[in-house]
Amino acid sequence: MSATTNLRHPIGPFEAPAEITPEHIAGWIDAIEALPAQLRATVEPLAEAQLDTPYRPGGWTVRQVVHHVADSHLNSLMRFKWALTEERPTIKDYREQRWAELADAQLPVGPSLDLLAALHTRWVALLRSLDGDDWQREFVHPESGPVALGVNVGIYAWHGRHHRAHVELVARGS
Repeated sequence: MSATTNLRHPIGPFEAPAEITPEHIAGWIDAIEALPAQLRATVEPLAEAQLDTPYRPGGWTVRQVVHHVADSHLNSLMRFKWALTEERPTIKDYREQRWAELADAQLPVGPSLDLLAALHTRWVALLRSLDGDDWQREFVHPESGPVALGVNVGIYAWHGRHHRAHVELVARGS
């Protein structure tokens, strides 16, 4: 793996297990539940200059990463709700790079950390209410196709760890 790949994917890419078990799902939900406090603890000690430091050459700043995590996880909660209330809905994709360039991505990180905490409280309550059949429900991503909720919860557990690792790179001065 090249140095650029390590900076881009410091924890490696998401790989879904061949068979997703209830234990996988429970662990992923626990990771989603823990993320807001973990991300806050990683971000709060950083100086303003560090918040405006990209985690890799050509990458987003820590500030943009924090706002992106809130944006992305908000979109994921909506995808779960659509998949649970509609039959195989086609979701709206969003252009995350463009979102990261909007004015609100330059705000202090506090509002997005607060949003993430509130969002994850609701999301985790929803996730813990699901049963075996619910995890098989799907939404259709316009670019990548059908996604089962059991896979998506794993993707987002990974997503939070992935971006927290980006912040840790800046915190360590890597």
